[in-house]
Amino acid sequence: MQAVAIVLAAGEGTRMRSSLPKVAHEVLGVPLVRWVVDAVRGAGIERVVTVVGHGGDEVSALVPDTETVVQNARLGTGDAVRAAAGALEGFDGPVVVVAGDVPLVRPETLAALLGSWRSAEAACTLLTAFIPDPTGYGRIVRDDAGSVTGIVEQKDLTGAQAAIAECNVGIYCFDARSLFESLAHITPANAQGEYYLTDVVALLHGQGSRVTAVALDDAGESHGVNTRVQLAAVGRILQRRVNERHMLAGVTMTDPDLVWIGPSVTIGRDTIIEPMTTLTGDTHIGDGAHVGPGTRVSDSTIGAGATVDQSVLRGVRIGEGACVGPNAFLRPGTVLEAGSRVGSFVEVKNSTIGEGSKVPHLSYMGDATIGSGVNVGAGSITCNYDGRKKHRTVIRDGAFIGSDTMLIAPVEIGEGAATGAGSAIAKDVPAGALGIERTQQRNVEGWAERRKAARDDE
Repeated sequence: MQAVAIVLAAGEGTRMRSSLPKVAHEVLGVPLVRWVVDAVRGAGIERVVTVVGHGGDEVSALVPDTETVVQNARLGTGDAVRAAAGALEGFDGPVVVVAGDVPLVRPETLAALLGSWRSAEAACTLLTAFIPDPTGYGRIVRDDAGSVTGIVEQKDLTGAQAAIAECNVGIYCFDARSLFESLAHITPANAQGEYYLTDVVALLHGQGSRVTAVALDDAGESHGVNTRVQLAAVGRILQRRVNERHMLAGVTMTDPDLVWIGPSVTIGRDTIIEPMTTLTGDTHIGDGAHVGPGTRVSDSTIGAGATVDQSVLRGVRIGEGACVGPNAFLRPGTVLEAGSRVGSFVEVKNSTIGEGSKVPHLSYMGDATIGSGVNVGAGSITCNYDGRKKHRTVIRDGAFIGSDTMLIAPVEIGEGAATGAGSAIAKDVPAGALGIERTQQRNVEGWAERRKAARDDE
């Protein structure tokens, strides 16, 4: 039978000192709870129930591919799992329970836990870790034969139990029927006055059911996040994991400690990523590209052999061999076709720059369609907004836009046409024509001397 996962994401996370729910805080551009859900999916578990509470609507929006249930009173982990009972009514298979704040857990680890549960035919199999400083963790209690008899939380430890090094990491695989039957019998008889999921382990053992444990090879996978210090610590680990994966696949990073890459980003071979570069979201980079330094890219595609230098890209597509920056800002809807160039201090929004076209410096192109082989001179802008609506500018193939041209949309510059520098073009320019809009220059002789004399008289 297929497994189900319950992800516990109801906590407020008071130690984060934040208005955000704890599991909504991000690492490498991805919320904590999303890391966990994706790990569960990667383990082959298709059905996921997320238990939400504090900021429930906000958390639910982060995991739309899961079923969500609400833990109203938030009376501990046992109460949280019990909140999922209605959603799983009638289910009689394995249930993996995992906290929503453990982004380091690997899909392979969850798959191994599930496999161990199946092999042992246990009522419960739990993950444990041997941690040098176990402060804050519940401890695994075993009998003389080595069987797991229970878990004691940190605040309920006796003197001898405090010396136990094997810790509970809060990740379990239960038989569904055994789990929910046991949850009906646990009580809040502890220092916190909460319903502990860990009490189910002792209850199952006392009933003669089999409880087994699997120790993590890497105890670091168990690290949860309760403070921003811990958030940064797991961020460094995930950064290293992701970067090493890309480097082993043929990507060069001149300083991987200064590169941050989201887990869904793909990068082709022989691409170079320079320091102070962040790549997040649905971003894909082709072979042999050069990105950075000082670059932020989100939800964008960068073609093979393209260069992006010290720029910001959001929701854009960069063609093969295109060149961006330094200091360019490309906003959503921007497309640079192959071999095109957007240079220094250029902003582009919702526009297409045709093959081989250039917007070299100090320009704004918004809501524009620019053909191939076009040159846009420095300081040129599209005046695309009339205060109520956005309008498009069309520049046909081979046109030449003189420096400091204002293109007042809607307007079209024909194929092979040109505009004179310093013009405000509000009417269409036909193909092959020159559009000029200037007042006649008038030189006022003697102006400087008269101005000086007027100042001397004051």
